[in-house]
Amino acid sequence: MQIIGVTGGIGAGKSTVCLIFKALGAPIYDADSRAKWLLAHDPRLREQVTHHFGQATYLSDGSLDRAHLAAAVFGHQEKRELLNSLVHPRVGEDTRAWVMAQTGRFPYLIKEAALMIEAGSHRELDQLLVVTAPLDLRISRVQARDPQRSETEIRAIIAAQMPEADKIKLANHVIHNDGQQLLIPQVLALHRRWTGQ
Repeated sequence: MQIIGVTGGIGAGKSTVCLIFKALGAPIYDADSRAKWLLAHDPRLREQVTHHFGQATYLSDGSLDRAHLAAAVFGHQEKRELLNSLVHPRVGEDTRAWVMAQTGRFPYLIKEAALMIEAGSHRELDQLLVVTAPLDLRISRVQARDPQRSETEIRAIIAAQMPEADKIKLANHVIHNDGQQLLIPQVLALHRRWTGQ
């Protein structure tokens, strides 16, 4: 059973690619969603985050105040790195437990994460798939998905992420989600390779 990492910059189309893999039967671990869940529900992580980012990180009902945490780390590299140093190891533990629970279910598993390479978790995987798209297309996709974000904010997020070219250098496979090449045949080709079909 192979564990395949799927990553790419914001707006590249990682989630769309993973939806196709899911439709083909592949179990998907969405690291970004699990990180949000762990931030809200894991007692140890909640305690660490509160210690470093203050009581205001969690609302009176116990839920995570995402706006407060985002404001605390956005544009502050040291604080962002601190938050990642708390969250990424916990996500790693959660991933390993998930993988153990999937044993024998399918020939390959997918772990989707935006900061997979930055967190170093790609080293624990069998193969790395990077989803790419042109910058202007990525911006327009994010604007359509998150209309509250300005183009300036989106460009700042992209600038803070690892350059796409650097991710591609580490990739075993690349899917081009550029609106020119069909997405499903690219995913199917990898699915057939990993299932031996």
